[in-house]
Amino acid sequence: MSADSEMFLIRVPASTANLGPGFDSIGLALGLYLELHGSLSDQWEVIPLSEEMSVFPRDDRNYIVQIAKKTAAYYGKELSPCRLFVSSEIPLARGLGSSASAIVAGIELANIAGELDLTDDEKNRQASLFEGHPDNAGASVYGGLVVGLHTERRTDVVSFPIEGVKVIAVIPDFELLTEDSRNVLPASLPYQDAIGGSAAANVLLAAVLTKDWKLVGEMMQSDRFHQPYRAELVPHLARIEEIVLQEGGFGTALSGAGPTVLSITSIDKSTAVLTALKREFPQFVVKELEIDNDGSHAAILSEQEKKGLEFL
Repeated sequence: MSADSEMFLIRVPASTANLGPGFDSIGLALGLYLELHGSLSDQWEVIPLSEEMSVFPRDDRNYIVQIAKKTAAYYGKELSPCRLFVSSEIPLARGLGSSASAIVAGIELANIAGELDLTDDEKNRQASLFEGHPDNAGASVYGGLVVGLHTERRTDVVSFPIEGVKVIAVIPDFELLTEDSRNVLPASLPYQDAIGGSAAANVLLAAVLTKDWKLVGEMMQSDRFHQPYRAELVPHLARIEEIVLQEGGFGTALSGAGPTVLSITSIDKSTAVLTALKREFPQFVVKELEIDNDGSHAAILSEQEKKGLEFL
């Protein structure tokens, strides 16, 4: 960026990960967004526009800024300070990729403010290095459904759009930290359980690609890697599974590490599933979420676009 008056927009979708048996490998981008409007400045300043963002530091200690500076440094650049307006629809510590979206936003910030010209593959590699796995980060970068493998040497992700189904989210009124949710997982699995879990993940992907959504739903509930162990932390999971099947939905799974639970339905059954879940869980947020097939976006705003921003 060459002019202090230029303003940019960064928009990053939420994500669900560990989709059914796809532990640390299968994710889906969802239509809740972290947005960042920014411009070059003489010092780092982060101005929250939503309650979710008001709890974080408002200077260069902010996590998004820290990620941006580290990313720029990796490519041999030092970022000029920016003034950032940040808002988010993504609830914190609910299993909807709030941390991954912040990481991707930081990488997008480094890319646009530092003129790094990164490819999506490079963005995803950096995000997965910060995250430690590619399913949340990959979904936020590429959009759609992603399948990935992340190692110290490389990150491989395949992505493709998902259409023709609806996603219903039950978002509880309590947080569940990823660290706490990982602590209930076993250190190892019996060989046959690992084979069964891997086979379920393979069948899930084949079913997605052939649009056999009934089979997708069955595989979502055939996980051997994490859901059986985390169910004790998410007592509403079993009841949601029952209701979704009763109302004609396809299947249900933990979103990320929980406590949010996602269900997939046909378009014509989504209203019935949504209504039944709202009736059963009035204390929780129950909503239909769009699938985001585009992934993260960053662009310089035109003068006309800047005039439409109420906070300026």
